[in-house]
Amino acid sequence: MPRQADIVVGLDVGATKICAIVGEVKPGGVDVTGVGCAVSKGLRKGMVVNIETTVESIKKAVHEAGEMAGVEIRSVAAGIAGGHVKGFSSRGAVAVRDGEVSQADIDRAVDAAKAVAIPIDREILHVIVRGYSIDGQDGIENPLGMSGSRLEADVHLVTGAVSAVRNLVKCCEKAGLEVSDIVLDTIASAEAVLTKDEKELGVALVDIGGDTTDIALFRERAIMGTSVIAIGGNHFSTDLAVGLRIPPADAERTKIDFGTALVSRIKKNEMIRVKGIAEGGAVELPRRYLVEIIQPRADELLRLIEREIRSVSADGEMPAAVVFTGGACLLDGFRELAEEILGIPARRGIPSGAGGLAELVNSPAHATGVGLLLRMARTRGEARDCIMADESDGGETGEDGAFKGVLERMKSWAGGILGF
Repeated sequence: MPRQADIVVGLDVGATKICAIVGEVKPGGVDVTGVGCAVSKGLRKGMVVNIETTVESIKKAVHEAGEMAGVEIRSVAAGIAGGHVKGFSSRGAVAVRDGEVSQADIDRAVDAAKAVAIPIDREILHVIVRGYSIDGQDGIENPLGMSGSRLEADVHLVTGAVSAVRNLVKCCEKAGLEVSDIVLDTIASAEAVLTKDEKELGVALVDIGGDTTDIALFRERAIMGTSVIAIGGNHFSTDLAVGLRIPPADAERTKIDFGTALVSRIKKNEMIRVKGIAEGGAVELPRRYLVEIIQPRADELLRLIEREIRSVSADGEMPAAVVFTGGACLLDGFRELAEEILGIPARRGIPSGAGGLAELVNSPAHATGVGLLLRMARTRGEARDCIMADESDGGETGEDGAFKGVLERMKSWAGGILGF
């Protein structure tokens, strides 16, 4: 049985499903050892609207994942998204002491960039450093040891509603779990689906959830901005339920089985059988009816995505490509329609970087959960490197004590929850 210190768990709390993925940290990365999913009924647009049902769904997902992995789950890193999430950029400048940039100078510059007025009902989720400048020279990734007199830090701050964050933590605690980290879904997904080249050239990561669509724009390996659209996969199902006059559950199944965003995917006079239209059985109808309902919604969503990408881009230009994650991006024809409307290459983001039972999470729907595992494994590895350094310097030798010390130093440096 693996040690508890080697176990990491990502908890993707979404509007349609709650998924727990267990991983075991290995020297070369992390192996997926367990997966558990449950229907989510207690969230709406990223906000907890029913604590009890959310707690029960979390318990079910975590129990299934723990049983498969053969471990007891005590702590999780939770993903968060929704319309309450807002991102904005900030810069902070400080005078360099002694003419050479030290770690203390870097910390002070980041702190200065964080020192912005934030409404009392919001809190900072991520402080993401995009770069530094020294005496007006931009594009510096690591200024440590460089000469200069003025250091500026360019950061992107991601904030969330205090109530949304605390209610998510409360649900996890009621389920018997400690929350070790809270991460924006798109930032977690980026760990699992984006390549270094894509981040360098410029890419938009678009996570289409049940109720919302979350966007993160990357360029020159840094995050340029984030945005949220209040439309998700559930809106497609709702449109079908209203248009075909069928129950929501049947509309969701119809979307999965027969839905498409392109009329070219349909054979001439193709008919389908749909349950729930009339009392007592299924009814046949032309499949083109689905396209006439789905395509306008897909077109609307993609045009909103384009608008948001341009709004968070510094120059208003589209990136080199777009990567879609989330279960809704599996809709037939959606990727092709995206390329047509956005005018750039598009692909579905399949999680990579994890071993073990990775085939169980080989879907864009699991990008956030896998990304949380990879992020935790990377942080755990960095912490252990610090432990080894402390031990070689004659510091604490107890693993638990040293690990706590490293985490405290990391939290102190970040002033809370870090971005990258």
